[in-house]
Parts: sequence; structure tokens; C-alpha cells
Amino acid sequence: MADTLTSPPVLSENVAYFFDLDGTLATIKPHPDEVVVPAEVLQALNQLAQLNEGALALISGRSMDELDKLAGPYRFPLAGVHGAERRDIHGHSQSISLPPDLIQTLHAQLTTALLYMPGTELEAKGMAFAIHYRQAQQYEQNIFALAEQIVHDNPQLSLQPGKCVVEIKPRGIHKGEAISTFMHEAPFLGRTPIFFGDDLTDEHGFDVVNQLKGVSVKVGAGETKASWRLATVPDVWQWVIKAANHQQEQQLAQINRRKPYGSLDRSF
Repeated sequence: MADTLTSPPVLSENVAYFFDLDGTLATIKPHPDEVVVPAEVLQALNQLAQLNEGALALISGRSMDELDKLAGPYRFPLAGVHGAERRDIHGHSQSISLPPDLIQTLHAQLTTALLYMPGTELEAKGMAFAIHYRQAQQYEQNIFALAEQIVHDNPQLSLQPGKCVVEIKPRGIHKGEAISTFMHEAPFLGRTPIFFGDDLTDEHGFDVVNQLKGVSVKVGAGETKASWRLATVPDVWQWVIKAANHQQEQQLAQINRRKPYGSLDRSF
């Protein structure tokens, strides 16, 4: 869809929220360690989670350990490394792993190759590898060629491009599958999904949400399968805070409508 998409609606009940992190809840920084989610946004996310029986999850290429640090002090359901690891509402975690000898071989191969591309950075995630080149974009073609060769030589792997990053991960793992898994279990089951993302890695998620007749939101410019758009990360922050306040007001209004008229005690 083109850049003419409008901003998403604010729904007031029976909603399941899914958020990417980098480029969606946090502005992208030169180094991943510099990323921060504002405290008032985290508070609004926690408010939305409480108002929806916990049906709010972070869906990211980052590891779950990183997501917990960025979301602290709150603890949400998570899908890390694009869904290769996942934690449900009860705190139960599961992950997909690669053979240790393959991980060791890939780590050595990638480390050696990147020595000849100064400014690039290898992020080892246990079951996946991310090659960052934001500070060395002149090597983009070389990095893609390297990643494509590794995936070609190892059919159990797949390549996932992103914004100035190429990831090598287990085949069949993506954010759409992670969202679908959440949507088949409580408290997400039976709710309308809303997913915010900004990158190519989020398009699988938009696909799934669209199939479920939910609200898919692209952050930033570019072609997308999403049905709605917000221009910038601060726009996402404003939307989250507005949605939390709106839903709380709606629930308080419903409670007040259900209250019986109080009786007056009179003394004569």
C-alpha cells in the first residue's frame, strides 16, 4: 500500500496489542545499546496491558533479555529474535535452537569476514546472527552476498533484511508466526489484534493481522502490507498514551453506568 494511508483508530475494548521496538516504540540509534523507551510510554503500555487482561506483547528482533531491560520495570509477554524465542502471559518461555557446532562455525566465519569491513558489527543472539552496517553502508552489497552464501550453504537457515541490518536465523521463524501463536492462547484469544511495526521484518506480522481483520500499522514511509500508518516514533508514543487514556475513560464510564443509585440515610 502507498504512503497515503491514514493514522489508525483507537479501539476501546477486546483488543490485543503487539509492538515492535526499534523504529516503533524507540527511535533508532547508531548503536543498539543507546536505545531507550520513554518512561511515560512504558507506563502507558503497562496501562493498556492491565486494561486488556495482559493482552500486550513486544515482538522484536532483539533477544528477550534485551526487551526486558528496555521495558523495565514492567514485564510483558515477548517474542524475541523474530519469534525464535517466546514468553507467554504466565512467564513460560520456549526457544528454537541451532546445533552448537553450526553456531560456532557461523560465528567464526562471520567474525573473520567482517574484519575486512570496518564499521560493521556482528550481534550473536544464540540462535541467530545480525550483521549491522549502519556505520558502514558502503559494504551493504558485500554483507548481503556473505549472508546469502551462508543461507545457501545451510538450508535450515533464512535471511531477513532490515534497516541497515541483515539477520541470519532459523528458517520458518518470523514475527507473523509469533503473533499467530499468541492469538491462539489466552489472554489474546478472541481479541482484535493491533500490530505496530516499521521494517521489512514486520511485514509478516502485518499479513497475519490483516488475515485476522485486525489493525496493522506501518511506522514511517515506504510500501507496506499494513492498512494504517503513523509517520514517526513520537506519533506512536502519542497514540499509545491516547489509547491508554481513552480506554481507561471508557471502562470507568461503563462502571459508573452500572452503579445503582445510592440510597440516602435520613434522620428525623
